[in-house]
Amino acid sequence: MSHRPIAFHFRGATVEIEGLAPGTTVLQWLREHRRATGTKEGCAEGDCGACMVVIGELDAGRLRLEAVNACIQFLPTLDGKALFTVEDLTTLAGGSLHPVQQALVDAHASQCGFCTPGFVMSLWALYENRVAGVDRDQALDAISGNLCRCTGYRPIVDAALAMHAAPRVTLDRAHVIAALQRLAGLPDLEYTAHGRTFLAPKSLEAFAQARLQHPAARIVAGSTDVGLWVTKQLKDIGDVLYTGGVATLKSIATTGERLEIGAAASLNDAYDALIADHPEWTELKRRFASLPIRNAGTLGGNVANGSPIGDSMPGLIALGASVVLRKGAAERELPMEDFYLAYQKTALEAGEFLRAVRVPRGRNTPVLFRTYKIAKRYEQDISAVCAAFALVLEGGRIAQARVAFGGMAATPKRAPACEAALTGQGWNEATAMRAAAALARDYQPLDDLRASAAYRREVAGQMLIRFWHETGGAREAAVRIEDLAPVAAAGARA
Repeated sequence: MSHRPIAFHFRGATVEIEGLAPGTTVLQWLREHRRATGTKEGCAEGDCGACMVVIGELDAGRLRLEAVNACIQFLPTLDGKALFTVEDLTTLAGGSLHPVQQALVDAHASQCGFCTPGFVMSLWALYENRVAGVDRDQALDAISGNLCRCTGYRPIVDAALAMHAAPRVTLDRAHVIAALQRLAGLPDLEYTAHGRTFLAPKSLEAFAQARLQHPAARIVAGSTDVGLWVTKQLKDIGDVLYTGGVATLKSIATTGERLEIGAAASLNDAYDALIADHPEWTELKRRFASLPIRNAGTLGGNVANGSPIGDSMPGLIALGASVVLRKGAAERELPMEDFYLAYQKTALEAGEFLRAVRVPRGRNTPVLFRTYKIAKRYEQDISAVCAAFALVLEGGRIAQARVAFGGMAATPKRAPACEAALTGQGWNEATAMRAAAALARDYQPLDDLRASAAYRREVAGQMLIRFWHETGGAREAAVRIEDLAPVAAAGARA
């Protein structure tokens, strides 16, 4: 790697940055150094969406555009990419309002206006990625990371559904792709300023070597957690080793035996791969933060973080997933449940890093699988409890049971007593009730602001009962609110 400036495509040209601390956020650079104040600062933690920008990257020769939160993205992560802000849309439209902006005006979808630029950018990414128009669910997903306190969401959704009706205004993708291809020829980034270094290798071998040379460096992927350490806790995170430049770490490979997800694969891509084998992941994907957080965050980061409330881990553990750890040229594989040693403490050694997550496919063995999240809000909320259940049935009896919970212990953890109560038994309501009661021997949850210990114990058992109703009981009685369709209005009465 060589010392060089941060370089990225911005407003039709390559921008080079030197002298700013590696912990500078994209939002700070836009507002304080470029005076691009259309991008707002609201929560500074990736929840409100006022700071939304769109990042462009090359993906198999094509331009991939994704909305992300500028407030928690570090400036060096832009290296080799393209950055778009709300001011760019008027330029694209030749000085007039872009169709996205005009649709918001026509729908009266703005009052105080503080949140509006963020909504514009989230919808612009949707506009560019869905050229044939969008439906309501796509619109709601696109703005899941945007908060509006005064307008209400109905007119904003109306605008999203109407924005394709006007004559199309398109980004010159060929120009952006050419710029990104030129940037791709730059050497690996080693950026140093204010006594801190940001390393962004481009190959797996270079990354492994950098990890050996800098074992104390903070590994950063999407910075959806680490970014808050800087913006909220005002921490100096020291030197950074960035996974985002290594294409191999973003790869997802499927064989007949397993699914292997690279540590730097985005949460969106990782969940799509999981859903292809187990559609039961769909609801958790939708509820895992917001679309911009899933665009930036990675499955490897969620796993390696070691949080007891990381929503991915219970489902992965229940499916028998393992982690692939690399140190130099050597690799080892651990069952995921053995990766967690104590609260936010993992089995990673000095100089070692998480390379991939492996999930058995088991296509020849029928598996009943569900993963559920209990939180105070449907989306963008931390779990009180997250549960996952996987059963293998043979002849109506449970041949194998794997049960895992997050939020019930200091780490994501299996439930051996519950599993023992299930194994060898018929899959019926009595078995489910006994296994639910056995959970009391597996966990001693804490009281905190999200939920009491008593609530966690009760809801954990009820999640297992819900699993029974959905997979073995009176399935027609298992109705979810999100599955209900609107009822047509009754005809006028005489």
